[in-house]
Amino acid sequence: MSQVRQVGLLAAGCQPWNKDVCAANGDRFAYCATLAIYIYQLDHRYNEFKLHAIMSEHKKTITAISWCPHNPDLFASGSTDNLVIIWNVAEQKVIAKLDNTKGIPASLSWCWNVGDAVAFVSHRGPLFVWTISGPDSGVTVHKEAHSFLSDICIFRWHTQKKGKIVFGHIDGSLSIFQPGNKSQKHVLRPESLEGTDEEDPVTALEWDPLSTDYLLVANLHFGIRLLDSESLYCITTFNFPSAAASVQCLAWVPSAPGMFVTGDSQVGVLRVWNVSKTTPIENFKLKKTGFHCLHVLNSPPRKKFSTQSPTKNHHTSSTSEAVPPPTLTQNQAFSLPPGHAVCCFLDGGVGLYDMGAKKWDFLRDLGHVETIFDCKFKPDDPNLLATASFDGTIKVWDINTLTAVYTSPGNEGVIYSLSWAPGDLNCIAGATSRNGAFIWDIKRGKMVQRFNEHGKNGIFCVAWSHKDSKRIATCSGDGFCIIRTVDGKVLHKYKHPAAVFGCDWSQNNKDMIATGCEDKNVRVYYVATSSDQPLKVFSGHTAKVFHVKWSPLSEGILCSGSDDGSVRIWDYTQDACINILSGHTAPVRGLMWNTEIPYLLVSGSWDYTIKVWDTREGTCLDTVYDHGADVYGLTCHPRRPFTMASCSRDSTVRLWSLTPLITPLQINILADRSWEEIIGNTDHAIEQGTPPLLCGKVSRDIKHEIEKLTGNPRAKKLRWFSECLSPPGGSDNLWNLVAVIRGQDDSLLPQNYCKGIMHLKHLIKFRTSEAQELTTVKMSKFGGGIGVPTKEERLREAADIHLRLGQIQRYCELMVGLGEWDKALSLAPGVSVKYWKKLMQRRADQLIQEDKDDVIPYCIAIGDVKKLVDFFMSRGQLKEALLVAQAACEGNMQTLHVSTPKESSYSDDTYKEDFNETYTLFSRLLHKVSEELSEWYFQDGRAVLAACCQLAVDNTELAMAYLIRGNELELAVCVGTVLGESAAPATHYALELLARKCMMIPTCFPSVGYRNLAADLLLMTPDNELHLVKLCAFYPGCTEEINDLHEKCKLPTLEECMQLAEAAHADGNIFETVKYYLLSQEPEKALPIGIDFIKEYITSSDWTLDTIYPVLDLLSYIRTEKLLLHTCTKARNELLILCGYVGTLLAIRRRYQSIVPALYEYTSQLLKRRVVSVPLKIEHLSEELDAWRACTQSMSRSSEESACTPPSDSQKMVYATLLKRLQEEPLGGIVGPDYVTGSNLPSHSDTHISCLTGLKIQGPVFFLEDGKSTISLNDALMWAKVNPFSPLGTGIRLNPF
Repeated sequence: MSQVRQVGLLAAGCQPWNKDVCAANGDRFAYCATLAIYIYQLDHRYNEFKLHAIMSEHKKTITAISWCPHNPDLFASGSTDNLVIIWNVAEQKVIAKLDNTKGIPASLSWCWNVGDAVAFVSHRGPLFVWTISGPDSGVTVHKEAHSFLSDICIFRWHTQKKGKIVFGHIDGSLSIFQPGNKSQKHVLRPESLEGTDEEDPVTALEWDPLSTDYLLVANLHFGIRLLDSESLYCITTFNFPSAAASVQCLAWVPSAPGMFVTGDSQVGVLRVWNVSKTTPIENFKLKKTGFHCLHVLNSPPRKKFSTQSPTKNHHTSSTSEAVPPPTLTQNQAFSLPPGHAVCCFLDGGVGLYDMGAKKWDFLRDLGHVETIFDCKFKPDDPNLLATASFDGTIKVWDINTLTAVYTSPGNEGVIYSLSWAPGDLNCIAGATSRNGAFIWDIKRGKMVQRFNEHGKNGIFCVAWSHKDSKRIATCSGDGFCIIRTVDGKVLHKYKHPAAVFGCDWSQNNKDMIATGCEDKNVRVYYVATSSDQPLKVFSGHTAKVFHVKWSPLSEGILCSGSDDGSVRIWDYTQDACINILSGHTAPVRGLMWNTEIPYLLVSGSWDYTIKVWDTREGTCLDTVYDHGADVYGLTCHPRRPFTMASCSRDSTVRLWSLTPLITPLQINILADRSWEEIIGNTDHAIEQGTPPLLCGKVSRDIKHEIEKLTGNPRAKKLRWFSECLSPPGGSDNLWNLVAVIRGQDDSLLPQNYCKGIMHLKHLIKFRTSEAQELTTVKMSKFGGGIGVPTKEERLREAADIHLRLGQIQRYCELMVGLGEWDKALSLAPGVSVKYWKKLMQRRADQLIQEDKDDVIPYCIAIGDVKKLVDFFMSRGQLKEALLVAQAACEGNMQTLHVSTPKESSYSDDTYKEDFNETYTLFSRLLHKVSEELSEWYFQDGRAVLAACCQLAVDNTELAMAYLIRGNELELAVCVGTVLGESAAPATHYALELLARKCMMIPTCFPSVGYRNLAADLLLMTPDNELHLVKLCAFYPGCTEEINDLHEKCKLPTLEECMQLAEAAHADGNIFETVKYYLLSQEPEKALPIGIDFIKEYITSSDWTLDTIYPVLDLLSYIRTEKLLLHTCTKARNELLILCGYVGTLLAIRRRYQSIVPALYEYTSQLLKRRVVSVPLKIEHLSEELDAWRACTQSMSRSSEESACTPPSDSQKMVYATLLKRLQEEPLGGIVGPDYVTGSNLPSHSDTHISCLTGLKIQGPVFFLEDGKSTISLNDALMWAKVNPFSPLGTGIRLNPF
């Protein structure tokens, strides 16, 4: 199992180079960065698009993608290395490849007239058609589409008319072909170009979905025309509000006939048009930067997950047209189509815009669109990460939210390297390929200095001195490493015999700098002297040296990475290479020393991997395969030494947690071991065989602070170490909430507290002050529309007459009919307050039907909190729902009583609300919303934030359960210990799981250490005797070692246990017999006794799980080598079958839906293949599985999806018997599937197929004991919690914790 865990991913932006780089089909959309395709899929439960997969087979720029019109799982992509690939999205794999096509596939599209064929074309043609499968597979040339006089920009097949196709050219003309008709080449150029040689490229082309001949065309300068392709006639020319506007992209809106949208290329204005009008109906300014491409989803997600009943929403299928929402007045239906536009911008931003609701459903602003060469954390802020890219920009990201905070002005050519100014100077130095180096002042947003000493030569590395903020070094292809002051005064020019690629200042000596050179050597210079000769030259690499890095902890140690694929460790004091780390199969680029563990080094390579090394022995501790291309930059921040960021040619930045590499250290902190076992000095730590010790400044500072504290420092110690060791993404937030719950003064909360998940007692307070800051309030605009037909005028006249006659209610009803709600509502109190409220409710119901934000003020005015909370939840706006529910709980909402006819004598004053009843209703709503929000975070692979949501409403039990289900065991123990009593049961469970982890860790230092750690953890729990028995029973070792452990755990010696077992056996006490036999020299004697007891028990009809589980659980801790003895084969098989069956029942009780079928299958297979006599029948098992499936599916499905057959009576009976056996789960809250951090992050690595489900594994993978079979880490965790033995049936225990 990989030790390094992926905990965050910054996706790339959409490339601005080619035309067809975004596409959508059904509930997926995709866009291309330069080298990878990002696919987002709609999560129906929360109605939001989530990153589903990253496809990165192309090694050169991707030119176009096209989704298969008849199969939503397939799409095609082309790239400049003459390659076309067909992908299956569901299986995330390549299903066909066409290599070295004749010419670059500059445009490509699935053929609408044939099943499995993709057409592609290079600049002047011809059009090639590649039939992928079937008898005619292969590439053919289109008979007519060739020998064009102008390059093709874009082409489109007609979706209804078989074989009809149109090409748009650079010269502004079109070519149209259709079977049986004369082909039309280079026709319909814009009138202004007729008879000239000027070019006006076609930027967009779309056939009208409702006609066979009409075609919408955009030319870059001329604008948009609607053309008739039969009579070759221009029907309409559309006019822009200003002459400066030019169009890059357009798309028809499938749900609104005759309507289309366009995106401007200078500024991000989305315009909505109707073919009947030559000017736009609506203009939305969405972004400062211009549009690059645009695609309208043909089945917009309508209603979000429903809150009224447990029904799941039924989405329009991708083939049917979306229906407009009910009861739209004519004006509204005309003005805004219900549709979602995928928008890609020239700065790489990608978003999904809901045109009906006028808001972003999803926006990824400012992604890098090309290779990211370097990444570095800000010296004084571990939450800010800067990245430098081939696209000519540096961007600064907040790694908690993974959003861009700043971006440099751009246009710098390629930026190879960056370096932060030390401390809080807020400047970044950048190195470019042709424009020298620069200093960018982030806060002022501009370049404040440029260095041109290298001329036009590429600068590969820039390094701002850590110790002396006035000095900056650069090294270049011209063979010089130049040291200068910030204001540009050159201090040294160190000449090398060839290009210099890397330089690094020593962290222990401010005047020492090392360089890596193309001549295969590493040099060390001393800046304090005037000599330009190196102090030392290290040779040994067999190819160019790219990067060098000094160790921050071991003075005089540095490493270098080379194109020979190796990393070498040099000792400056010994003049020697002290280790060679071999394993990469391509040039090494990224290098990073850990700032706390002196021997931990990480390298990244062009072989797409990241490797973690122990430099003491030169062993590779772990290899990470998740990047899809060359890995360039690696970095970590001293204040978060075990969180690493990496960047790559695949245009992503990924965040990793290295904490699993130092598990014993974490557990030493939890078990409150002495400082000597936590913090050490470098010399001791680098001795071979020493367990990991922290040697850096940050850990020493923590120790220093703790020693200054009076009283019991345990809580502070756990918190500070936890914050230092945990990855970003919620742990700081969690600890702030723990402090609030423990009564800490609010003034001690950090400034950024209000940006995260706040405790509910602060929510309204902080939001109110925020609102006061935003003093400018925008008023909502109600009603309004375009054009008034005469019928409306007549109604209006009638209404005016009613008004003059004092018939206010009639006037109001007529105004409602006209859609002028605000007039009706402003006069309604003239009838009665009761009528006004009813009218308000009608308006609110209508707005909810239309899914409009305008409903919010209505609900608040009439105090209908529940309706508003349900509205927000139905749209997936869980944070908004939480805010409203909390405001209601604090009494900020006036709940107005709308009387029923029976109480017609009711008056406003006499009515007093029953406050308590309302309060309980609101607080129930509040908990419902916070549960929904926690679940949303949890399903998104963010267990820590899910726990924060529960702590915010003081629900400690559920908060702990989320941490345990997310396998954040160390964090759960830290938080639980600090919270004390309320979290105790969950803390003890987490300690048991951690002890299991320690019992089985592969021994990288003497296992006695682990064994004692496990014992220490268990001794922290009350009633721990049984757990200690299991530990001692499982521990393999010689008699002396085992007796030592028994003594530590206060248990009798091996001989005494044997005697006690025999005595208990004579008394007929089964449990004690099994227990003591397991602790004796002959534990195998326990097997037949325990197994016979269980077999006898389950033959009776009324047995329950809790009667047999304790004995079975105890038996499963028998030493592995005893269980695998040949003499134990029958007992072993019976034990595995019983554990499998009981595991299945436990999985049903804990709702581990994904592994229940696999556990049934596992148990059945063992019954089938092994010679055993257990009272279980395969038919009985499959009957139970069918009953479980039928009954659980019928509960989770809605009446609308009545595709699944309801359970039969016999199935209901079988399931009822099953439930009677199970009884309640003793530990509340931990029911439900496990989902670890990063479960939803797509990796590029080899796809692993789960041997439990046969499906591709998303998220972390767990390898079983044969080294080949894999299951997902989530399934492995759930399996191990209910059945300790491996799914392979070997009798080996599973340890995924």
